[in-house]
Amino acid sequence: MHFQRLRSDALLPRYQTDGAAGMDLVACPAEGAAVEVPAGEVRMIPTGWAAAIPNGYEGQVRPRSGLAAKHGVTVPNAPGTIDSDYRGELIVALINHGKQAFVIEPGMRIAQLVIAPVSRAEVVEVESLPGTSRGAGGFGSTGA
Repeated sequence: MHFQRLRSDALLPRYQTDGAAGMDLVACPAEGAAVEVPAGEVRMIPTGWAAAIPNGYEGQVRPRSGLAAKHGVTVPNAPGTIDSDYRGELIVALINHGKQAFVIEPGMRIAQLVIAPVSRAEVVEVESLPGTSRGAGGFGSTGA
């Protein structure tokens, strides 16, 4: 996959182990300073990279489990989707569910990027849908 460096201090996304599904995205704020994420708020964290995701794939931006478990910092729209035709900077939305502010330092691993195949459905309008045993049963309708 091709990545374009947008800032000289940006660290290239990389897989941390041979079995890792996602490559780590690293914070690279445009001004080079730490970014505070106050409790209960969202901040957009730049990575300093643009990417060319292959056609037929998407980039899924997912939380890092350590940030979520230890500090309550996660990706609010997880997984966030990066479309294959997007060529702008990879920016990660982070929310702080913790009780105190959390500081994102430049060079900190902030999220994972998983590259996954995309299926596209043919959209067809119909007068009615085929029935199922569940029918229109929604939230909680299949049990506890």
